[in-house]
Amino acid sequence: MTKDVIALTPRMPDARSVLAGLYAGGPDLHVDSSAEGAVVRLRTQGGQPVATVEIPVLVQVPGEVSRLLGREAGAEAPVWWTEVRATAAVAEAGRLAGSVAGRLTSLLGGSTWPADAAHTDVVPIPPAEHDGSGDERLAVDVLTLRAAVILQDRPVVAATTWLTDLLQATIPSGRELQIVTPPDTRLTLPTRTLLTNVPARWIVHDPDGGCYDGLTGAVLHWHEGRFTPLPATDGDAPIADTFHASTDAPGERQLQVSIRTTHPATDDLLLGDALETAWRTLTGAPPAGWATAEPVTLPWSPRQLTELARTRAKKAAPTWLVAVGTPNRPAIATCRITRTPGGVEEHITLAVGHTKDQTPALDALPALAEALATRHNLTSMLTYLRPARADLTTPPHHEPPPVPLSFTLGPDAVHAIGRTHAESVQHPRPTRLGPAARPALHYTLGDGTDPTAWQHLHHLNARLKRGR
Repeated sequence: MTKDVIALTPRMPDARSVLAGLYAGGPDLHVDSSAEGAVVRLRTQGGQPVATVEIPVLVQVPGEVSRLLGREAGAEAPVWWTEVRATAAVAEAGRLAGSVAGRLTSLLGGSTWPADAAHTDVVPIPPAEHDGSGDERLAVDVLTLRAAVILQDRPVVAATTWLTDLLQATIPSGRELQIVTPPDTRLTLPTRTLLTNVPARWIVHDPDGGCYDGLTGAVLHWHEGRFTPLPATDGDAPIADTFHASTDAPGERQLQVSIRTTHPATDDLLLGDALETAWRTLTGAPPAGWATAEPVTLPWSPRQLTELARTRAKKAAPTWLVAVGTPNRPAIATCRITRTPGGVEEHITLAVGHTKDQTPALDALPALAEALATRHNLTSMLTYLRPARADLTTPPHHEPPPVPLSFTLGPDAVHAIGRTHAESVQHPRPTRLGPAARPALHYTLGDGTDPTAWQHLHHLNARLKRGR
């Protein structure tokens, strides 16, 4: 496994301390950067990647350090987070990462994760032949013509700046990104969301031997330069027994909400209000923080995220962000903001965790739908309930699928389909929300316990498509 080391310091790393860290490998390593300067890479003279150092970020959101590193990390906000990742391809790189982080904490105070990784020794990296034939943008552990493989040995794989930058570089190369982890590692919701939208796979070491896909359970083997499922026998692909182990979170549930809004592109548009409305309705409080990667660093501010989205829209680029809740009320969301011919669209996925003693706010869903439809330019909203971990991470074993709760069409979508047609659905019968002249329609699909709600949703989708 690779060696990830994180320096958690009470003071901001300045030029002196950063240079001291970068010189942990001596003067012969070369330095370059990516992600608009957010990631610094250390390379040998031959060009071989050795380690990446992310630009220090100030984590101001309570609970972020323990959410991603565990309570044993021993540091809480506000704290400066500097992440160093060593490649597995160079034997000495792990000690180099420990020295980079150790030098920062020796100068600035604080601690490292893992706690025993820190030291301040110079770690010379022997020269290595490097023919330059690989993709220089991909600082990974194994690179083949078909896959970019990274090895992660940490409790939670988060959507860090380094990982999101790697995804953006891997996709144009035509390779599949493959993340290899131990069996006790979990994914954050943002990481899982990213992996399901691109050519990627989560490979988990099976304690019983071999490896399997952490999301599907398919038994994997190394074939033609990548991890791929074993050939099916009798029409069925082999599934790892470990994947079907009993749940580690009995009685816990997640309420999931998928929201799409379309706003007129006006000068006074304020983004993030729809997400905040949903958050307050379902948890009783606003989001605690937001950022464009994990860890989430900034206190919640719709104004600031709107300014960022405007800046990126001028470059014809979308904005992707993560929001989190307070430690005592687990909630997390991703939001993708894009400028389209129809206006400014927000695609929001919000999940709220519930322990076995907590009741999801299902009764609040119609009121949430009406608030979004009348005040926040709702296009559509789909809600689910699923048995899953209350901490909102994804473990590498089977979890029951979500069960649909409700579907809502915003006023413009109802008008586009045809109000008469949209209201003619007999099961489920819609409820009108908002002004009678231009209502939204809310369809209740079930209570989250009956899987036949999927049939109701498929029937509803088919019916509405015929209206279009």
